[in-house]
Amino acid sequence: MAGVDPLRVVVIVASTRNGRFGPTVAGWFVGRVERRGDMVVDVVDLAETRLPDTLADQDEAAPPAVRALGPRLAAADAFVVVTPEYNQSFPAPLKTAIDWFYEEWKAKPVTFVAYGRESGGLQAVAQLRQVFVEVHAVPIRNCVSLPCYWEWFAADGSWPRPGAGFQAEVKTTLDQLAWWALALREARARRPYVT
Repeated sequence: MAGVDPLRVVVIVASTRNGRFGPTVAGWFVGRVERRGDMVVDVVDLAETRLPDTLADQDEAAPPAVRALGPRLAAADAFVVVTPEYNQSFPAPLKTAIDWFYEEWKAKPVTFVAYGRESGGLQAVAQLRQVFVEVHAVPIRNCVSLPCYWEWFAADGSWPRPGAGFQAEVKTTLDQLAWWALALREARARRPYVT
């Protein structure tokens, strides 16, 4: 992609619970993204954003935490949501984060890096696809699924252990995300998206 500005990818760490594994997964995934020359990453950790649980009414001013996060999401060409699966769904703070914003998601691709038990977080992903379509984002076909993620620790405690795999899945997902991000960025530049 010579002569093309790098794609701005916001990676959202969805889990906020104590002892969470999300930052480990996000760090691993961001490392893979940074090996590419066509993307720059902004990591948004929902545990650090401190978005309020209660949404404001339409005529109320947005709280400071919302005003701080909005420009980062608006600047994105694409989103990657790193999410666990809790009780066959995704964490409540992620739904709150999605609901605080609207324009920021429109006509931009989103994919997922999900982790969990045997399902690898895919039940959470299925629900997130529906939610993101409603805010006019474009969930792409591929994602990264990490079933029984605790089995992939190395003897020294690092994660994932060498030979754990997932590399082809990451590459395909990022290639598709890049295609959609560039296509939609060009489309938004030519003609405003209409809802």
